[in-house]
Amino acid sequence: MGQEMECGGALIRLLALLLLAMALPADEPIKILIVTGGHEHPVSFYSLFDDARFSTEVEPHPGAFTGDFRQRADVLVLYDMMPEIDEKKRENLKAFVDLGKGVVVLHHAIGDGNTWPWWYEQVVGGRYLFRTGGGMPASSFKHDERVRVKVVKNHPVTAGVSDFVVEDETYKGMSISPKVEVLLTTDNPTSDGPLAWLGLHPTARVVYIQLGHGTPAHRDSNYRQLVKNAIFWAAHRNDH
Repeated sequence: MGQEMECGGALIRLLALLLLAMALPADEPIKILIVTGGHEHPVSFYSLFDDARFSTEVEPHPGAFTGDFRQRADVLVLYDMMPEIDEKKRENLKAFVDLGKGVVVLHHAIGDGNTWPWWYEQVVGGRYLFRTGGGMPASSFKHDERVRVKVVKNHPVTAGVSDFVVEDETYKGMSISPKVEVLLTTDNPTSDGPLAWLGLHPTARVVYIQLGHGTPAHRDSNYRQLVKNAIFWAAHRNDH
């Protein structure tokens, strides 16, 4: 019985990936749904998506996740911070992810769904701790830090990205699963070591990038390359 269920789950995942590949011709723009809200940010953020290969739509909270958006987007880019997500919105978000679509989680969006175990344990692979709990103190942040970024894994998300230094906000003391595949690290003492990693969902391609608080990061060429790479990889477009 267990083997049958496991085989069935593998078949479902394979079919989802095949359908996704068929639905996304390589010559069509990637449809990106950008979700904001819950945290202020500079307009320089939107310059990350100035690319003819992208077709972008911005949907801030409270409107985000209110309906079925599986056909509206190939990749969901999260730059929001909503610790609580209601049940209906959770269902819509889960349906998108379970279809095998792409998710790119940026900076403060690590605080999304903070009380939703499925989201941070099975999708993103980490979360920012707003309060003490589970034997861990609350996470901390620090603005205007000099962050030395080291590429620790060759991967389509890090292609063309070299080690760099950027002024940014750091997070420390987050809950990060030991199962995540780490792409970038830093030795800044006000930051956790991992700066970017691949999520844990079995069918969706998920990337978390801790960097990206303000204009210095948004204008940095390596950061811009990193975000674009993450979008292409999440959309199953590795040949850009």
